Amino acid sequence: MESSKKEISRKVGANIRVIRLAKGLTIEKLAADANMEYTQLSRIELGQINTSLFQVYKIAQALDIKMCELFQNI
Repeated sequence: MESSKKEISRKVGANIRVIRLAKGLTIEKLAADANMEYTQLSRIELGQINTSLFQVYKIAQALDIKMCELFQNI
């Protein structure tokens, strides 16, 4: 079944949050490490915005994971 843009954004955001919390990072720390505003990261985690692949890449780097891990269960 094909997912909507909003649903994919929500799932990726949820994956970011789960991994961030598992690594014991605050949203502020991860945002700083990814060189973005924490409010932007918050909106990404909540699936409120459809961010660029480059932003997802920066988040994956800051989490020290492969980018594909953020697309699990999609």
